[in-house]
Amino acid sequence: MKAFKEIAGQKELVRYLQNAAETGDISHAYLFTGASGSGKKLLAETFAATLLCERGSTEPCMDCASCKKAEAGNHPDILYITHEKAGITVDDIREQVVSTVAVRPYYGPWKIYIMEDAELMGPEAQNALLKSIEEPPAYVVMLLLTASPEMLLPTILSRCVKLSVKPVEDGEVRAYLMEKLQIPDYEADIAVSFAQGSIGRAIEAAGSADFARILQNALRILGESDRMDTEAVTDAVQVITENKQEISEYLDIFQMWFRDVLMMKATRETDHLVFRQEIHRIKDQAQERSYENLEKILAGIEKTRARIKANVNVDLALVLLLLNMRDLQD
Repeated sequence: MKAFKEIAGQKELVRYLQNAAETGDISHAYLFTGASGSGKKLLAETFAATLLCERGSTEPCMDCASCKKAEAGNHPDILYITHEKAGITVDDIREQVVSTVAVRPYYGPWKIYIMEDAELMGPEAQNALLKSIEEPPAYVVMLLLTASPEMLLPTILSRCVKLSVKPVEDGEVRAYLMEKLQIPDYEADIAVSFAQGSIGRAIEAAGSADFARILQNALRILGESDRMDTEAVTDAVQVITENKQEISEYLDIFQMWFRDVLMMKATRETDHLVFRQEIHRIKDQAQERSYENLEKILAGIEKTRARIKANVNVDLALVLLLLNMRDLQD
């Protein structure tokens, strides 16, 4: 949890939430939509803490007992809806919401429910939640978070104030990483490009040992991509698939790399390259590959992503991609 003033980007959303806190014009249900890592949870938690802050301002003061409980994650009037199965079941809603909404707040003026991944509710669970949104006690506020609002029933959507969490501009993300987290400019540039407007994803990448390992492996594979033999391709696929959850990160880095190669070929300028420290290898590949082949490689990365999402044989899809990277050169 942070103060609103410390949140990068989202100025319009922050202004709206602060105005609601200041005027007391609070809706009983809000839907925060945005990609994973966009800051939905941070905004929701900061809003919840602001509404419960003992000083009654437009920012959580971070000093009162209520703010300290919120920051520690143990505020009795901020309830997180959890689930153990793949989805949020009707039993989860009945046990954690329906059976508790009538209990008045223990500590502050509001009782606030926060539900991450609201799209994981099936129709039955959503219908069970509906009454608590339609006719809640005056002190209840529901904060639903989702990356896929289209998965929610129209009846749920129509009763929520919809707040869209937009991607943060690259310059703001970069400034945040360098000024707040003291990330060196080269590492910040890579994290910014990787994050694609997601401040959470950028922070995670910039400070993650796992991401540093993935990046090192990916750069090694890319540096050899124009001359891989069959054994090297097999070894590279084994590295990429060692953790299936990391395959998308490898594909993102491959995409960033070949965009750099394409930019170098087109402009011969280095200022806007992500991988400036790899400039010699990027220059070499820019000379070796035609515009047409670079476009084919980038299209091949997207095709590989789609194949994996469609549950095509992952190893085979990656082998074909790496062979294309090797063969598509002048």
